[in-house]
Amino acid sequence: MPPLITREEALRLGELEGRAEIEALIERAWKARVERFEDATDMCSLVNAKSGGCAEDCGFCAQSRYAEAATPLHAMMEPEQMLEHAKAAEAAGAHRFCMVTQGQGLAKRDFQKLLDGARLVAEHTNLKRCASIGHMSVERAKQLKDAGIQRVHHNVESAESFYPEVSLTVRYEGRLRTIEAVKEAGLETCVGGILNLGETREQRVEMAFQLAEINPTSVPINMLIPNPGTKFGDREPLDPWEAVKWVAIFRLILPEALLRLCGGRIQNLQELQQLAVRAGINGVMLGNFLTSLGNTPEEDRAMFEEAGLNVARQPDNGANPRPDNRSGWLAGETPDVVEMHLDTAAPAGGIEVRLWDPASQLRFESKRVIPPRPDGAPNTGVGRPTREAAARR
Repeated sequence: MPPLITREEALRLGELEGRAEIEALIERAWKARVERFEDATDMCSLVNAKSGGCAEDCGFCAQSRYAEAATPLHAMMEPEQMLEHAKAAEAAGAHRFCMVTQGQGLAKRDFQKLLDGARLVAEHTNLKRCASIGHMSVERAKQLKDAGIQRVHHNVESAESFYPEVSLTVRYEGRLRTIEAVKEAGLETCVGGILNLGETREQRVEMAFQLAEINPTSVPINMLIPNPGTKFGDREPLDPWEAVKWVAIFRLILPEALLRLCGGRIQNLQELQQLAVRAGINGVMLGNFLTSLGNTPEEDRAMFEEAGLNVARQPDNGANPRPDNRSGWLAGETPDVVEMHLDTAAPAGGIEVRLWDPASQLRFESKRVIPPRPDGAPNTGVGRPTREAAARR
């Protein structure tokens, strides 16, 4: 479906600053969301299945070899560990589970572990399955599909015109090739970006319309968490009303995409997370993120329930990966939310079932040698306190 607004109107809406005008925009976006998705939601949870040093120069990322920030390290998980994190996500009320790894691709051995983990999740949970593993070929994408993966995440990060400020070692064109490979393999795509990297309002509109051309199933909306010691480490958060405004604009440009609030929503939206749901959001990344802390699952579910949306788990073993009114999931009555079935206790024995917790499950290692960034830009914000560091203490 084409965007509901033109580029010119999107640019005009991007200039709105009065709260009454933004509230009217939010109601317009809410109407568009309800018309296409009724009360359905799409709640995802992730596990950082592999974290560590990365050879790329992405300016927002502490894992980059060019960042002065300490590297968050986590060895490749075993398949059984991925399953236990998936069980925890399901118990917390997630509809889908994403296995995420660092860098621009996986070694053969690690890729096999991810395939085996996906098979276990498909066999032992009712979760829909996603993966985010960097660049890939059509052949690898088909292997993911055969293992039970239904959707692959690979962001464009920003507008093409701003992208050189984000990375010089990971090409924008390469990101598009991976997205096309995923589509060719018959998988759904999850493609979004990060707001507040320093892009202009015009470039935010540019990114949204570029996403409309890609036409992904899911669009994660991230907002920068300024990691101290990275290129963007000294940026201030978005004003919460500015952040909500852009959620609504993205909804009107991407009327059929599953919009998901992801990293940085707490720092940027603050007390307006609930309002952002009304601005057109289908779901959130439930709980924590790759290297930063999120809300509790109870808080996340409550945001949607208070908006009259249904967060019931979907016991179909992921048979309908896209929970909207085109997949048939809304045929008949929508199931009631049964709280007693959520937050179930961990099974006895084995690996402790708990949601991914970057504050306790990552270790951080200082880099011995930090080469100059390819673009010559400095790393900023060194020494700036973060809530994750406070939690680790």
